[in-house]
Amino acid sequence: MATGSRVLWKGAITFGLVHIPVALHTASTEQGVDFDWLDKRSMDPVGYKRINKKTGKEIDKENIVKGVAYESGHYVIISPEEIAAAYPRTTQTIEIQRFIDASDIPFLYLERPYYVAPVNKGEKVYALLRETLLKTGKVGLAKVVIQTKQHLAALVPSGPALVLNLMRWGDEIKSLEGLDLPSEGVKGAKLSANEMKMAEQLVDDMSGDWDPDDFKNEFKNSIMKLVEKKVKAGDTETVIQPEEEAPGESAEVIDLTELLARSLKGKKPAVKAPAAKTAAKKAPAKKAAKTAARKTAEKARKAA
Repeated sequence: MATGSRVLWKGAITFGLVHIPVALHTASTEQGVDFDWLDKRSMDPVGYKRINKKTGKEIDKENIVKGVAYESGHYVIISPEEIAAAYPRTTQTIEIQRFIDASDIPFLYLERPYYVAPVNKGEKVYALLRETLLKTGKVGLAKVVIQTKQHLAALVPSGPALVLNLMRWGDEIKSLEGLDLPSEGVKGAKLSANEMKMAEQLVDDMSGDWDPDDFKNEFKNSIMKLVEKKVKAGDTETVIQPEEEAPGESAEVIDLTELLARSLKGKKPAVKAPAAKTAAKKAPAKKAAKTAARKTAEKARKAA
């Protein structure tokens, strides 16, 4: 399925001294059915009210503060300024911390995938990283900030693409403590040789190739068939929805393929020079534009 999606984020993959300019695209969609709340009398969208749970009365946004419970019934109030100061610094980079064996990451930690595509002539370095990961069987373990939230992520080769799979942090995974699980191993679980043989045979009989098209969301398909039937019958209502805002895009990246060798030698690059050079070029142009605008205004006044 083609993504057909707009760019969600622009930045660069970094490892060693190398920058690979890239853009993120959505790689997945929610497969559930989105039931919106509507007022049956007017077909207007229904939202959520801010209700005081004790009085049952609606309150203004200005009277709401954010608090964190440190024990039952006791809160610490955090101001908007304190929250803003705690946000991670946006670096517009997918900063690879280390390379690890792909088999070392349990599926339990994987959360949400994004396609990573090269931009700004970064194709060659992109391909170099992709092919190196494929050949070595490694994935890049990285940190990235998306919309003020810091994520742990795995950079994984998948066919011609690199996929950035956001991960759960270690403290977000619950321990196995308290679960009544059988002992590990055939002997520990008291499994007989005959039971293992039959189970292996059954697994072998049911084995096949991975094909995502073989598996469908039956509930969604049933609901969407009903929706299509009602549309054809003219059994519909018109609802005016608010317009969605396009996400902002910001990136200032440098394609430095030659830094690969320097990374191995441990040298530091002077990556700020191009930015300074660009700023120096823009300054005279900006000054010239202001001068031209001032002259135009003077001519207009004289003509009046």
